[in-house]
Amino acid sequence: MLRRSFISVIAGVSLAAVSMTSAFAGAKKDIVDTAVEAGSFGTLVAAVQAAGLVDTLKGDGPFTVFAPTDEAFAALPEGTVETLLKPENKDQLITILTYHVVPEKVMAGDIAGKKAQVLTVEGDRLSVDARNGVKVDGAKVVAADVEASNGVIHVIDKVLIPEG
Repeated sequence: MLRRSFISVIAGVSLAAVSMTSAFAGAKKDIVDTAVEAGSFGTLVAAVQAAGLVDTLKGDGPFTVFAPTDEAFAALPEGTVETLLKPENKDQLITILTYHVVPEKVMAGDIAGKKAQVLTVEGDRLSVDARNGVKVDGAKVVAADVEASNGVIHVIDKVLIPEG
């Protein structure tokens, strides 16, 4: 039922990205457990739980998830996250979260130096530009290729909002 996958790639990994990626080192867990263990995705994990998408993202995949950090969620207008987490806004939350998910595993090397439109689980396309660093719909990829047992996570600095 998951409509979107998070996908992101990065050509050059900064020192900050290297240190963030090292937080994911160790045995491969699924996407949800990897995000929980990292400690910088509490809001994303809470949103996935509120949307009822935990089982989906723990499924076989493969998925590519463009994962906004807690700081990315904090940068949204005041009250946005709280509003989205309300039960009456579950459909909107699902739409936003599935816009961050691609239903295949895409590693940074697969798109390095290219520009592409990538279909998400939500049904729209993300604009990925990996020609000078990596941006996904304007969000910067700050860590790439965080492998999980059922896909890959690319960490982004903004929450992606589908148009319409």
